[in-house]
This record gives sequence, C-alpha cells and structure tokens, in this order.
Amino acid sequence: MARFLGGIDCGTWTTKAVVIDGDARLVGSLVVRTAADLAGAAERAFDGAIERAGITREECAAIWATGFGRTNVSFADGTRTELDCHARGVHHYVKGAVTIIDIGGQDAKVVRLDAQGRRISHKMNRKCAAGTGSFLEEMALRLGTSIEDFHDLASGFTEELELGSFCTVFTGTEVLTSIRQGKRPADLARASYRSVVKRVLEMDIFEGQVVATGGVIAHHPVIVAMMEEAFGGTIIVPPHPQEMGAFGAALACLHEIESVRKEDAS
Repeated sequence: MARFLGGIDCGTWTTKAVVIDGDARLVGSLVVRTAADLAGAAERAFDGAIERAGITREECAAIWATGFGRTNVSFADGTRTELDCHARGVHHYVKGAVTIIDIGGQDAKVVRLDAQGRRISHKMNRKCAAGTGSFLEEMALRLGTSIEDFHDLASGFTEELELGSFCTVFTGTEVLTSIRQGKRPADLARASYRSVVKRVLEMDIFEGQVVATGGVIAHHPVIVAMMEEAFGGTIIVPPHPQEMGAFGAALACLHEIESVRKEDAS
C-alpha cells in the first residue's frame, strides 16, 4: 500500500494542497492565495502540506492535481477535473445519493451523485461572480472591513435587508446607495450573505442529502445556516470542506495505485 499521496487544487482564488496516507487519512494540508503565479502557489501550498505532515516530497508515491490551474502544476503525476475530485472527496465521507453545493472564489457548483458516488449531473453558476467568494470580498471592501471580519460584522445585524441586483458590480453600487441612505454596515453584510444563498438556491432543487464544500462554506458558516433555513433541511459539512477538491485528487491517485496493484497481482 502506498505510504503517502498528494493532492493539489489550484483554484482561481486559492490553492489547496493535502497529503494523505495509505488509509486515506489527511495528515497535512495548506491553503494559500493563488494570485497571478499558479505554479508558484502550487509549490508553496504543497511544500507547506508536506511540512505539516512531517514528511519529504520523496515520500509521496504520487501527486495529482485538479482545479483551474491543474495543468500548471508541473510536478503533478496526473490530473482530474474538479467535478470528479469533489465527488470522490464527498463520497468518501458521506455515503449514498447526495447533492453537493460547492462555493468557491469565482464559481459555484451543484453536483448530484448516485448511491455509488457516480456523478449523474452538475450545474455551474452563471458567468457573473455573484454567489461566490469574490462577491463577498467585494462587499467587504465596500463596507470597509476585511473578509476575515465579515462574518462577525454580519452577526451584529438588526434589520433584514435584500440586495436586488444580480451583477456584483451593480450590487456594489446598490450597497453604496444604501450606505448613503443610512443603512447599517452589519445589515448590509447580512444582506450580502443572503444574496449568495439566493443565487445558489436558484441553481437547482435541493432535497435528500445535501453536502456543502468550498472555501466560502469553511469560513462563512452563516451561509449554511441560511441555506438550511431557506429550504427547510439539514446540510452536511464534511471535514476540511475547503480542501475537498485536493483531497479528492489525492484519493483518485490512491485508487489508481491500488487498481494497478490489483491488476499486477492477478
């Protein structure tokens, strides 16, 4: 059995790297900003992941990559699509038929899996970044706070407001108009979260087991609470939701190695 495997999810907003052992347990991970250097971000993320795992890169039997910049990860031994990796990662933790909601920096995905973990359908958000992490970053900027403090700001809301614009740019203008009208930043932050939820729930009908992944889910738990309230069900948040794509890439790598070993043994 392979001792360690690596997975890298090189996204438009952040790059995630994980190391798993031969039993598919996550033993090290790191998330870094991607910025304009996809290859450099992958190197930094994976170096950090193996350092946290307490191993060297040579101890990894193989490394697979996924995400927007997967072809820029020169040291990867293979690649998989984001849809495949998120499906693998979620199915590892949540058995049975599920609907996955993944909210990332610049896109949102809804992926349906059957009871065996096979992907049966998927939908992506529209071209606009509304309903994603970059939308929240823009709203935080407009309201004069950091994205790290945005959740705390919204928790102090006293009035439920609604942002009507779909486009991120137009919503920013709408927020400025609301500020001029005397609306509180906390209430507008809360409305920004509600806008993300509305955009995501417009993408599909949600029923049965629903699982949420992605950086927005990891850092903004109010999104999960709002979605649960909106469709009247429970949402499962698996371990390390932001690193789920990278974890799925490592799992795909492990499964490939195990399949080859079984073929050789037969």
